[in-house]
Amino acid sequence: MKKKKKLMRIAGIMMIMCSIGILGFYAYRKISRELYLKRLLDDNINFEIPSLNVRVPVLEGTDSKALQVSAGHFEGTGDLGKGNYCIAGHNSTIYAEIFNGLDQIQIGDEMYLVDVDEKRTRYCYIVTEYKIVEPKQVEVLNDYRDNRLTVISCTDDGTMRQVVVGILKE
Repeated sequence: MKKKKKLMRIAGIMMIMCSIGILGFYAYRKISRELYLKRLLDDNINFEIPSLNVRVPVLEGTDSKALQVSAGHFEGTGDLGKGNYCIAGHNSTIYAEIFNGLDQIQIGDEMYLVDVDEKRTRYCYIVTEYKIVEPKQVEVLNDYRDNRLTVISCTDDGTMRQVVVGILKE
């Protein structure tokens, strides 16, 4: 009987130690990701949608590496405050959950691009359009001879693309 109690006590202690180890591992991963995200936010252009509680860094390019941790700027599209500045980000539970709530955006909402310059210059864009398009409808990346921000993400099922357009507030 004493031997059985001793074995149970040892097994319980081992289970507690394993649990602490697992929790520690996940806490370390979470803290590491948060520190990495903070560094990306400090070193890159930021994109914000206050009404959706979105604040993410914008990296150059839309390759899978960039989109796993941030939004990506389509190369060859506008510049901050000039032309059609186009960005993309995931709407996914597998990758970065950057634009999971994008379908909740409203016409008139504000979106911001924040530069990494000394002043942290903020460019405010007012949402004028939300639409769903086919993935092959790349004309949303065109230059429309105005100053706009175009945000692109997949729909929840991944078959179509959500497009949000904001016009620069002068």
